[in-house]
Amino acid sequence: MTTSAPDRTQTQELAAFLRSRRERLDPRDVGLPARLRNRRTPGLRREEVAELAGVSVDYVVRLEQARGLRPSPDVLQALAGALRLAPDERAYLFDLALRRPPGADRPATAAAAPLARLVADLAPLPAMLLNHRYDILAWNAEMAGLMVDFDALPPPQRNAMWLCLMHPRVREFYLDRERVVREGIAHLRAAWAAHPEDRALSGLIAEFAAGDEEFARLWAERDVRVNGRGHKALRHPEAGVLTVQFETLRPLQDPDQLLVIYRAADAESQAALDRLRAAAAGPRQGPDALSHASGSSHRP
Repeated sequence: MTTSAPDRTQTQELAAFLRSRRERLDPRDVGLPARLRNRRTPGLRREEVAELAGVSVDYVVRLEQARGLRPSPDVLQALAGALRLAPDERAYLFDLALRRPPGADRPATAAAAPLARLVADLAPLPAMLLNHRYDILAWNAEMAGLMVDFDALPPPQRNAMWLCLMHPRVREFYLDRERVVREGIAHLRAAWAAHPEDRALSGLIAEFAAGDEEFARLWAERDVRVNGRGHKALRHPEAGVLTVQFETLRPLQDPDQLLVIYRAADAESQAALDRLRAAAAGPRQGPDALSHASGSSHRP
């Protein structure tokens, strides 16, 4: 396991995360009897969490006060069970405590060449390749035609979350905008805990939180559930309203890179995608062109 000590920010976030997960639980959720008297605070009491996890109340108090403790993997497992953490939340807890297994891969800042070719070969399905920051490392012509001309963007703007929050056209692209933003934030929060050394990611999050009230509000909810499959309803300026199913794949050889593939969810949406491809009236982006599009990320 990793041996470095968490910094103050991670220690404070660990404390806040434990408090937030404790406060969302009802005693009946974990098999405890309901108290007869009213509770002054929501959720479980610290002594109840301590009892469920098999640790002392003082230990829970010190963790929630960010007093420099670094829980062992066994204690983290016990706390995760006591707080009924989902798998993504459990991973987030271990990342905050710097208890990840050794040998974790370094953050990807450029598309792996085989994956860039795969993105091109997936046409006519719209596809793109992201890293943990949501930097867009590679894309095919179908994805650019559906979303935005990535080649025309300055490199710092080739980021899926930046586009969703800041780009005038993409801000209006998603019909269920809050859900899309919420899911993106959940991914970024998990990535932030997994890559505490990534100052570029921390700076990106700080920029979003300072510049967008919606991001700041949803970030404070500490949702870390990562959704890699689902559907999105889109409003395209030329093709109209359509719905796509998306699948996010993590390659075994390059686990820090995320392959996102869109498929039409119904016949009407497929017809809309077909119209977009026909309107493009240009050659499909091949591996050579894609190599240019998927060069090194703008963030070190």
